[in-house]
Amino acid sequence: MVTYKDAGVNIEEGYKSVKLMKEYSAKTFIPGVLNGLGSFAGMFELGKYKNPVLVSGTDGVGTKLKIAFQMNIYDTVGIDCVAMCVNDILCHGAKPLFFLDYLACSNLQAKVASDLVKGVAEGCIQAGCALIGGETAEMPGFYAKGDYDMAGFAVGIVEKDGIIDGSTVKEGDALIGITSSGIHSNGYSLVRSLIKDFDDSFGEDTIGKVLLTPTKIYVKPVLGLLKKFNIKAMAHITGGGFFENVPRMFREDFTAVIDKKSYEVPDIFKYIMDLGVEEKQMYNTYNMGIGFVLCVDPKDSEGIISELSKMGEKACVIGTVRRGEKKVCLK
Repeated sequence: MVTYKDAGVNIEEGYKSVKLMKEYSAKTFIPGVLNGLGSFAGMFELGKYKNPVLVSGTDGVGTKLKIAFQMNIYDTVGIDCVAMCVNDILCHGAKPLFFLDYLACSNLQAKVASDLVKGVAEGCIQAGCALIGGETAEMPGFYAKGDYDMAGFAVGIVEKDGIIDGSTVKEGDALIGITSSGIHSNGYSLVRSLIKDFDDSFGEDTIGKVLLTPTKIYVKPVLGLLKKFNIKAMAHITGGGFFENVPRMFREDFTAVIDKKSYEVPDIFKYIMDLGVEEKQMYNTYNMGIGFVLCVDPKDSEGIISELSKMGEKACVIGTVRRGEKKVCLK
């Protein structure tokens, strides 16, 4: 008799992984969650809003996963998966409500899968949202043995009159950069083409562990700012670096003038440049030490930076807005 296990799918291992995942997801539950993992769909009650708008975003971890698997470190990349989604919807002023993940592999290992979801749960806790569902797909013959892929999506909410869309940006506004935690989750195909031994030392750690530093989640500090200051526009510095992402916050034709000397570029980016990547490509691929950008009235800059400092975030004015083509100008 032929079984599903003979075809490469271990149902029992799947049951084991789901049991472990439930423990992690339960830690993320916030008011509004109506059911836990195990049902056919996750349910979330919106609560009291005058004119609510749902804001959604989806993303994956990319080839950063390759480094995680090579180093047998599985419980951090889930944070990246959440961060890439919630930081995007945050750009419009949305508070993340819930997250769903998708995990695919060739042959499921319950401990590996649960560690990956453990990271997702930690990311949800950092973002203040709930992990209310997901999918784990075991696909032998489709993925290479030992490979996993991870993606997910977040849904957030914002009052319609509170949507941040860049409509009030004007010439002379200040651009405040909030520091990143490292490379985050973009440009890893380039990194892997340049760096072959992830056990090489880098400062007080290995280069592999530095590269696996989770993407910073900006939700809590930025939502805190929105209660006190008028933030005109925001940008998550994700794939495409400065050149692609900063102009996305503008509705009209404005040029973002970025002063490269306004902050210290972290050593990891200098290391990559030393391996042969030119500076312009770096700013077109990586966050270069700035993971999130706020566009504000110059008079609010000092107060915002001070408030961020109280919340443990490093920030500074990195540039200004001027009339012109919708682009980024480095100086």
